[in-house]
Amino acid sequence: MSAGLKITLVRSQIGATTAQRAVLNGLGLTKLNKTVVLQNTPEIIGMIAKVSHMVKVEE
Repeated sequence: MSAGLKITLVRSQIGATTAQRAVLNGLGLTKLNKTVVLQNTPEIIGMIAKVSHMVKVEE
């Protein structure tokens, strides 16, 4: 089983592109400082890479 990643939204979606907002919604990050725990999969890593400047990731 893959390890979990703790992902927190640290920057606002205001001013983000439509694609970045869609990625954040796909990750379940809808509000500032919201934290979700997701599995460490290649799909999730790719989504995090798209919005890496807006999120904080911990293992």
